[in-house]
Amino acid sequence: MNLWISQFRRGLLELCVLNLLFVHEDHGYQIVQRLKNVEGLDVRESTVYPILARMKAEGFLLVRDEPSQAGPPRRVFRLSAPGRERLRALNAYWDLLTESVSQLRSTDTDSTKGTPS
Repeated sequence: MNLWISQFRRGLLELCVLNLLFVHEDHGYQIVQRLKNVEGLDVRESTVYPILARMKAEGFLLVRDEPSQAGPPRRVFRLSAPGRERLRALNAYWDLLTESVSQLRSTDTDSTKGTPS
């Protein structure tokens, strides 16, 4: 079960990152910290940074360097126009998916006598 949960969380991280960046641009460390504050995600830097790099390579994110007082410049990420479209499509799919799963979970409740354990 733990492997399944881990894979499920990783699959959701792209959607979560895009939604965070829709609100405002941010540097990688801050994105990781914001995701860590979401209960249930169990996020690690080693998972988020490859996602950011992949989404940049796919054209969904724009990146700029910002000076840092404590070391090298920080990379600041923001959504590109294709990234905003990707977010719209993923959110629409997520809404459809969660509605469908909710319907499945609520059907035939007489034969299951409640929620499966």
